[in-house]
Amino acid sequence: MRIFDPHIHMTSRTTDDYEAMYAAGVRALVEPAFWLGQPRTSPASFYDYFDSLLGWEPFRAAQYGIAHHCTLALNPKEANDPRCRPVLDELPRYLLKDRVVAVGEIGYDAMTPAEDTALAAQLQLAADHGLPALVHTPHRDKLAGLRRTLDVVRESALPEDRVLVDHLNETTVKEAKEFGCWLGFSVYPDTKMDEARMVALLRTYGPERVLVNSAADWGRSDPLKTRKVADLMLAEGFDEDTVDLVLWRNPVAFYGLSGRLDLNVTPPGGTHEGNSVLRGGE
Repeated sequence: MRIFDPHIHMTSRTTDDYEAMYAAGVRALVEPAFWLGQPRTSPASFYDYFDSLLGWEPFRAAQYGIAHHCTLALNPKEANDPRCRPVLDELPRYLLKDRVVAVGEIGYDAMTPAEDTALAAQLQLAADHGLPALVHTPHRDKLAGLRRTLDVVRESALPEDRVLVDHLNETTVKEAKEFGCWLGFSVYPDTKMDEARMVALLRTYGPERVLVNSAADWGRSDPLKTRKVADLMLAEGFDEDTVDLVLWRNPVAFYGLSGRLDLNVTPPGGTHEGNSVLRGGE
């Protein structure tokens, strides 16, 4: 079984997670830029973070046989902080990088005017750079957040079939599917979505343009949730081709819209800027 996790924050995870993911069949992933859990106080901290997603983290992933790409953006939560907004002016130079396969995560957190502005601006950046967009839907008042998101996408220069709307659930999936975008589901231990609900949604809405992710980060999360969904799909009667469609071919198709997806992995030698993932003098 081959698995592509289309949304996981590996900066927050350990090398043990990389090993376990590879053993479970994960061969590729996309890491969206997001917030740190506490406020950043300077745009410069974003740039160091972006650089790590383009350099150190792909190096670390490749040592475990996993292809790593990223999406870059000013995330919705920090779009509300005036100290962070200059990031929007610097994003264009980062969006030219080879391993950037979408603009994201963008979207809504609290559905503020500042978030409206950041979302519209970054959808335009995606259109300008020939990239798709990964859109975060809010954790609160999800249906209103989805509708507001789709309104902004509708008014943008980016076609809906180049937009992945993430963190969907039973409340939001129908309208997102009717809109014509790609459908993202984050499977968590306690919140968002679980394996059984995910399989039920696949039965109801079908596997087309559906991407399942773990969204594993620094909170309580599980980087093996993609494999657990795949196993339950098989146990519930889905065939291997459908599992492969959802867990591999769909994310490849969406991020392939960037023209930059490279799934070949060559384990790197030496170090990355003097650092390796080895310890103890090995």
